[in-house]
Amino acid sequence: MSRHVIVRTGRRPDPEAVAVFERAGVATTHEAMGRRGLTGPVLRPIYPGARIAGRAVTVLSQPGDNLMIHACIEQCGPGDVLVVATTSLSTDGMFGELFATQLAARGVRGLVIDAGVRDVADLTEMRFPAWSRAVSAQGTVKASPGSVNVPVVVAGACVRPGDVIVADDDGVLCVPLEEAPEVAAKTLAREAAEQDKREQFQAGVLGLDLYGMRETLARLGVTYVDAAVTDETAVPAADQGPA
Repeated sequence: MSRHVIVRTGRRPDPEAVAVFERAGVATTHEAMGRRGLTGPVLRPIYPGARIAGRAVTVLSQPGDNLMIHACIEQCGPGDVLVVATTSLSTDGMFGELFATQLAARGVRGLVIDAGVRDVADLTEMRFPAWSRAVSAQGTVKASPGSVNVPVVVAGACVRPGDVIVADDDGVLCVPLEEAPEVAAKTLAREAAEQDKREQFQAGVLGLDLYGMRETLARLGVTYVDAAVTDETAVPAADQGPA
């Protein structure tokens, strides 16, 4: 079997779970999943405010070569997120407006790429969400083999085809396909708990009391003392400003 493959797969996550993740966002979902699956913070959105979740369609490319992105597009469909990794570190602008135009026509939600993008103004005007390691006008070639829909590592996180990608201003998260329904249920529970806390904070309750952290401070030996105005702590008269 060739070590370069284009895998056709029907692996697809539960759509209800995907909808929960998109609404809840990266931070809440990440906490609900036990603080796992987050990519490194080097991946940043090209414009603020984008929030997506969808099935991962993965590409493994040689650095500076976008041949396999072209090969991957016919494997993408509505609700998918294109996830691109390279075999070694790359910041070349491997993805631009023409790629986005093709993907948008197929209903793809966005891009996560552990390399560079370009045509950022055009992508922003299209409102095509992209999270990348770099923005670079450096062009690429179309000459080297790679693979589509194989497990890849993107900014330190393992992503398999069919896993759920969640991305927003806080970063990029991968939820394993098999765990998506359970994580979605935990995400909903966490949202409800956060709303209860939010209402208590709005009513004036302090986190110190709600989370029982006064006991933690005491256990760690942190004590409260009342400041006394003495000769050592008083502000010298000359520094008190005009009377």
